[in-house]
Amino acid sequence: MASSTPPAPAAAPTEDKAAKPVLENPGSMDELHKACKDVFPVNFEGAKIMVNKGLSNHFQISHTLNMSSVTPSGYRFGATYVGTKQFSPTEAFPVLLGDIDPSGNLNANIIHQFSEQVRCKFVAQVQNSKFMASQFSADYRGRDFTSSLTMANIDLINDTGVIVGHYLQSVTPRVALGAELAYQYGAQVPGGQIAILSVAGKYKAPSYTVSGTVGAAGAHLCYWQKSSDQIQFGCELETNLRMQEAVGSVGYQVDLPKANLVFRGTVDSNWTVGAVLEKKLQPLPFTFALSGMLNHPKSQFRLGCGLIIG
Repeated sequence: MASSTPPAPAAAPTEDKAAKPVLENPGSMDELHKACKDVFPVNFEGAKIMVNKGLSNHFQISHTLNMSSVTPSGYRFGATYVGTKQFSPTEAFPVLLGDIDPSGNLNANIIHQFSEQVRCKFVAQVQNSKFMASQFSADYRGRDFTSSLTMANIDLINDTGVIVGHYLQSVTPRVALGAELAYQYGAQVPGGQIAILSVAGKYKAPSYTVSGTVGAAGAHLCYWQKSSDQIQFGCELETNLRMQEAVGSVGYQVDLPKANLVFRGTVDSNWTVGAVLEKKLQPLPFTFALSGMLNHPKSQFRLGCGLIIG
């Protein structure tokens, strides 16, 4: 009697498809150009002295004395409170910060994160006992997207205001796409109301970032690159179709940790050259700041000198 050989077991199917990449939250639309913007210096004019004093782990006050012929001069008192609700090791909520001058002019900010997804922010500016500006924004941060709604200067009596909606979605681990819809209404607006739609995108690599916003009002394009641990630079192009204007800027930042020094510089297509140097005077808790800005065609030069204590 012939013996029969049992059939060989079928091979298990192999998975040819690669694992789907995990998409991360792209951040908010307000942070789209942040990497490039942080490279450019914030110039100031005149003399400035700031004293920071921490009263506790959650409360800090500041005294600022500014003397300038361009910006408002005088004394301002500031306070900052940081709460105990934490969603990450580097952030705690709520955050309340503001500053006021002897005339009662106030700038106030309130930021609170109610959950891991929902964050709200309120900004108000009071001058001469009147609300000059107010803004409320709410962000919802999903796993791979962020949606935001901002309402600014809403006046129910005069029926005026601005409403802006943002949406930013991660398409790939490096690419994010989104859109912005801005709506303004009021008697001062031609036709009573106007809406502007813009599209936005960002490509983020380990050492550089390309971002841009394009709409009916114009375009805003940015490029940021980190060349080394000490040097990073950014390029920015802003166009305004209504005013028929375009401005290009190049900025750079040099960090010298061993010298406790940070230098930022910029030059734009209007022939404006600016720079800010910040030097920590260790072991003292002092930071010395020196600012300079020069416009060649207009023959304008502004020099600023500041000292931050604390």
